[in-house]
Amino acid sequence: MRISQKLLKAHEADEAHPHEDKPTFSFEFFVPKTSQGVQNLYDRMDRMYNLNPQFVDVTWNAGGRLSNLTTDIVSTAQSVLGLETCMHLTCTNMPVELIDKALKDAYDSGCQNILALRGDPPVEGGEWTAVEGGFHYARDLVEYIRKKYGDHFDIGVAGYPEGHPEESDSDKIVGYLKEKIDAGADFIITQMFYDADKFIEWCAKVREVGITVPIIPGIMPISSYAAFKRRATWCEINVPQHFEDKLISIKDDDQLVREAGTELVAEMCQKLLDSGYVNHLHFYTMNLEKSSIMILEKLQLISSKAADDLPWRKSLNPNRQNESVRPIFWKNRKYSYITRTQGWDEFPNGRWGDANSAAFGDVELFTAGLLRQSPKRAIELWGEPQTLEDLSNLVIRYLNGQLNSLPWSDTPVTSEVGSIRDELNKINKAGFFTVNSQPRVNGSSSDDPIFGWGPKNGFVYQKQYLEFLIQRKKLPKLIQKIDEINAPYNKNSSSKDNYNILTYFAIDYSDDLNSNTKDDSANAVTWGIFPGNEVHQPTIVEKVSFLAWKDEVFRILHEWSGIFESGSKAKDLIQSIVDDYALVNIVDNDFVGQDKIFGLFQDL
Repeated sequence: MRISQKLLKAHEADEAHPHEDKPTFSFEFFVPKTSQGVQNLYDRMDRMYNLNPQFVDVTWNAGGRLSNLTTDIVSTAQSVLGLETCMHLTCTNMPVELIDKALKDAYDSGCQNILALRGDPPVEGGEWTAVEGGFHYARDLVEYIRKKYGDHFDIGVAGYPEGHPEESDSDKIVGYLKEKIDAGADFIITQMFYDADKFIEWCAKVREVGITVPIIPGIMPISSYAAFKRRATWCEINVPQHFEDKLISIKDDDQLVREAGTELVAEMCQKLLDSGYVNHLHFYTMNLEKSSIMILEKLQLISSKAADDLPWRKSLNPNRQNESVRPIFWKNRKYSYITRTQGWDEFPNGRWGDANSAAFGDVELFTAGLLRQSPKRAIELWGEPQTLEDLSNLVIRYLNGQLNSLPWSDTPVTSEVGSIRDELNKINKAGFFTVNSQPRVNGSSSDDPIFGWGPKNGFVYQKQYLEFLIQRKKLPKLIQKIDEINAPYNKNSSSKDNYNILTYFAIDYSDDLNSNTKDDSANAVTWGIFPGNEVHQPTIVEKVSFLAWKDEVFRILHEWSGIFESGSKAKDLIQSIVDDYALVNIVDNDFVGQDKIFGLFQDL
């Protein structure tokens, strides 16, 4: 959605409840220099999604250095993380062919917002000059985007409340801003500042010349005194005396500076909001989260996020706008799920279609590997497990919230695990390594803080589900126990009338498959009942999907073992999981009865 429309919608909704009116906010992130830095940024953006920002924006590479990283990050934020995005685009070192490519990439990903900037001088130094076949001013870029894409994009431009290094005349600067708006810009994001009075005076000037688009102040948190002074000097902005007075005596204590800086910036933000010129704050995060969150908490702008439409993160890519069903296997691996299904012409809507049409992309698509961490970072996170007990303890630490990820799980454990955590810990301690799970839910409210999803006044349901790695030699006994539980339901001599209360799939690295499902149809394991709607079944278990997932799990284990030296205990241990274990999932189709799955592991 376009930013101007999104902000209008957010604040129109509040007009009906003026006492509940709350300003909105957004975050800016810059492009990291390393591949591990990019993965860390995705994790941070994923966490900050829960703060409910209206949008995030991603900077163009400093000095216009050519790279696909900006468009890659925009695409991932939009398609995988479900974040509304705004892509920076500069004139620096950008001939029109590269601008066209960047705009097309943004368009294809579903991004509808561009921040059009002239950009900084080239990193080599010297005066700013337009490249051959490029644009000289941001105004020219705005005109070009509007002419080429019509109203598809909201176009933002930069505002300079305290002047620009190349022009000190404030009236001229406001005049240049008016030219950019007249060329087709829809909103203004300002340079950082700390002088609220100067900003408010500037807003008055902007409105006086007939500019009516939203003014969004750029807010730079204060995390350390040195960074605070460096950024203020670089941007040539005024620092009010009371900022200096409060910070100078504690400048060597970063914690105290952060706390005092939070007070100062929050007071500044409140003054801006009270002025009536702004109702939205844009935070320059510097790819950090704590300082921005502290300010938002001080302003009491963080509230409980409304329940999502689905129990998994909805993609904002236009090709997936009707997607409403996913297999549960990728619950904690949304990045790889999006990649492996990006070639689909249609996405399941309402029900999972013919299993034969679910052509998942091969794991070979991941030329950079399926393990999202670099070897160094992987060892920092998960160490070098030497024994099966070490591996058990690793999973248990994850389940207890002491680790934010595992090789096969990109995201922290969710709060719903709390109801089955003790049982999960017990079976991991016994040497069965859990990969994925969900507890049974029988008619919880759709606004339940743990299990809720979908429209208001609905009810949600879940079948208990468990996925784990088990030694192949123990698999026959496990299957025997499952058969014993199912036996009372299978007394009919006609097998087509038999019913399995517990259904399972089990497969090893060599593709030796065992299952008691009668066909390849999908089994809904999550569903919801909502007023005026048909039953919604957004999460399923299904054979073809599981076979594709199995390839991914064993490939991840291969890659994990590959970071260790040949002959090391860690490498041999993880390779033994590949060689000697099977991947199993079990669904308890009785969502109102007592536990049947965890009892299977007794005496196994």
